[in-house]
Amino acid sequence: MTRVARQQNRSMTTRQGFLDAARAVFGEEGFAEASVAEIVRRAGSSVGSLYHHFGGKNELFVALYDEWDAELGQRAAQAVTAAREAGEADPKQLFVAGATAYLRGCWERRQLARLFVEGDVPPGFESLRRARTQAWVKQNAKLLRAGEHTVTRAMAAILTSVLGGAGREVVACRDTAEAEELISAVVVMVSTIPVP
Repeated sequence: MTRVARQQNRSMTTRQGFLDAARAVFGEEGFAEASVAEIVRRAGSSVGSLYHHFGGKNELFVALYDEWDAELGQRAAQAVTAAREAGEADPKQLFVAGATAYLRGCWERRQLARLFVEGDVPPGFESLRRARTQAWVKQNAKLLRAGEHTVTRAMAAILTSVLGGAGREVVACRDTAEAEELISAVVVMVSTIPVP
């Protein structure tokens, strides 16, 4: 392994250590009460290294959100791809496949998801979340083949809002059985909403 490769590997390991520590500390204490010192201590690193890799506590929180958001997006995309490969062509059923994967991902990653839905977030985070939701609406409109059809675009926005709200409820479930019951109910409801 070259010196550069070793440095990159060490840098990635340090970065992941900060993410893991921040996930735990934010989960236990919330964003506002979490201290950089505790995150650094758990990561086994230095304050300077944290600022080098992330710029600060706010950026570390956003990096966790980016990781979570990308993972859920990937789960949904894989479910849509699998449905297509199985022969499904109906845009609504493809949407349902992605929605199911998204909601199950919310449950499986509920500790992390709670960080983003309980309101204890850094300044400016709500703007970031709104921008991501708008991008998600556009992606769902494309999946539903909304094109220039105003009603279909509106339905994509409504369905995306329903999924976002359902995801917040899923992470609040007491156990897997309750989460699966809720996911099933949401999927049935979404399946019955007509999309032109």
